[in-house]
Amino acid sequence: MSDLLTLSGVHTHIGRYHILHGVDFAVAKGETTMLLGRNGAGKTTTLRTIMGLWPASSGQITLAGQRIEQQATPDIARLGVGYVPESMAVFSDLTVKENLILAARDGPLDDNRLEWIFGFFPALKRFWLSRAGSLSGGQKQMLSIARAVVEPRKLLLIDEPTKGLAPAIIVALIECFAEIKRRGATILLVEQNFHVAEQIGDTVLVMDNGKIIHRGDMTALANNTALQERLLGLSLEAHQ
Repeated sequence: MSDLLTLSGVHTHIGRYHILHGVDFAVAKGETTMLLGRNGAGKTTTLRTIMGLWPASSGQITLAGQRIEQQATPDIARLGVGYVPESMAVFSDLTVKENLILAARDGPLDDNRLEWIFGFFPALKRFWLSRAGSLSGGQKQMLSIARAVVEPRKLLLIDEPTKGLAPAIIVALIECFAEIKRRGATILLVEQNFHVAEQIGDTVLVMDNGKIIHRGDMTALANNTALQERLLGLSLEAHQ
């Protein structure tokens, strides 16, 4: 399987802080790769660096054979990269409909794709003409994800999508991500809910102190309690 995304020797500084210390990994096309690690390990910085929000100080980032580490965020998005930040970024003063219209950069909203999205997140259809700022936290997260997938993307960068969500919404998210992958998308997903990671991840990367310290099969990590405790300081079983 070919790699869609590769990072080679990526360093990122934020002000005087050196956050990423030579990050190296590849994300295979059509797979869901989980990026795990303790708080402060550098996971969010990795996603933001790929997206061009925080520029890499050095190193190379390649998407489908094209170098992107010097490109601006809008240009990276136009290459087919969708980004769902941890902050549930939506336009609060706009309606759900208007948020999705803005996200559909290639033209008008596709009715068939909208119905597909509503199948996972029926609340978005119910609040179609409501201001996004009036939605609950879970509904804003649904909208943030819907914005990222309202058009087909080559690569989705998703940062802790299940944080603070009710179990029923998490189930819908798992089903949504599985269907997105079946439709050919590649996903790099930061997640603290290890039960979710075990269910949807093909490959796992573990980060600590701004470096990748483990890469391998997600199922293998899920079945190895000792390795979980060594890499993450806890076990998946204890957090299901």
